[in-house]
Parts: sequence; structure tokens; C-alpha cells
Amino acid sequence: MPDSSPAQGGRRQRADAQRNLHALVDAARAVFDTTGVDAPAKEIADLAGVGVGTLYRHFPLRSDLVKAVVEGGVDAIADLGPQLSAEHGPEDALREWLRQYTMFLGSKRGLAPALHSGDPAYKELPGYFMAKVGPVLAALLDSAVTAGVARDDVSAHDVLYAVANLCMPVPVERPGYQPQRMVAVLVDGLLGSGQRRPRSG
Repeated sequence: MPDSSPAQGGRRQRADAQRNLHALVDAARAVFDTTGVDAPAKEIADLAGVGVGTLYRHFPLRSDLVKAVVEGGVDAIADLGPQLSAEHGPEDALREWLRQYTMFLGSKRGLAPALHSGDPAYKELPGYFMAKVGPVLAALLDSAVTAGVARDDVSAHDVLYAVANLCMPVPVERPGYQPQRMVAVLVDGLLGSGQRRPRSG
């Protein structure tokens, strides 16, 4: 017979709640990308396969949901660094991570109105981002420098900010602008043989 003890029931409820939480964050990410952060709560809940009440139980404020989406994306891009390092050589790992980072920034355009609104609810996000992502890129960059495939006079923060600036929206009169292409040019300069410098010390 199935175990219907209170402990078993409690574990099942926690597992269901965790699944709902993940489903809501995934749904919000998709909806924000297409509709924006002001999308109706019902649209998000319907995509997640839960009721609106479940959404508000997990995320009482819209800012709570926005933060969860951003932090989830930051965690994913940070976790990708060690994975790429284990699967690829230093140069390929760095190139692929920066490509994924560029895609990550592009996927946050739907969140821009909220993140740039000055709402104090988001004041901790820049620090969260740098604490998670900065060390990951620094490790990838150090490995590439040690392998002799990257210049050693550029910091991880320099690269993060440079890529972020290249990914900023451009005026409507430049509809053909492609951030991925310009980031690839930047990465070629970072890793190109003509730009390598001998490692000091």
C-alpha cells in the first residue's frame, strides 16, 4: 500500500511546491521575453499549468517574480563556466561562455523596463550578478592566459562590461545591428594571436 503517513504527505507537498515554483519561473521567463514584465498574471500561470493563486502564493509581488527570473538566469550562466572548462580547452571554453553570456544579456531585454525603473526591490541584483558571474569569467580567462591563448592585460570585469555595452539596444535607424557579431570581434581581439602578450612573471 502507498505510504500515506504525514511525513510522506509533507514531502509530496514540498515536491509539488518546488515543481510549481520552477514551472512559474520558466513560464515567467518566456512570457517576459515576448510580452514584457507587465504581462497578465493569468498568462504566466496558464503557461506554468497552475492557478493564479499559486503564482501569488510563491510570488506576492511582481518584483519577486522578476528577481527570481533574473537570479535563475544568472545562476545558469555561472554554472555553465565549470561545465565548459571540463568539456573543452581553455580557448573554446572561454569563447562558448562569452557566446552564451551574450545570449543571456539579449534574453533580458524584456526585463529592462523593470530593472532600470529605479525600484529598490532590484538594488541587490547587480551585486548578485557580479558575485556569481565575475569569478566564473575570471577563472575561464585565467585558464586561457595560462594556456597562452589570451592576452593578460584585460580583467574579467572589463570583459563583462564591454560585452554588456555591445549588447545595449541601438537606435531604430540601425535595425541590422548584431550584438553576437560584435562580441565575436571583441573575443577575436581578446584571443587573437596578433594580440597575445607574453604572460608576466
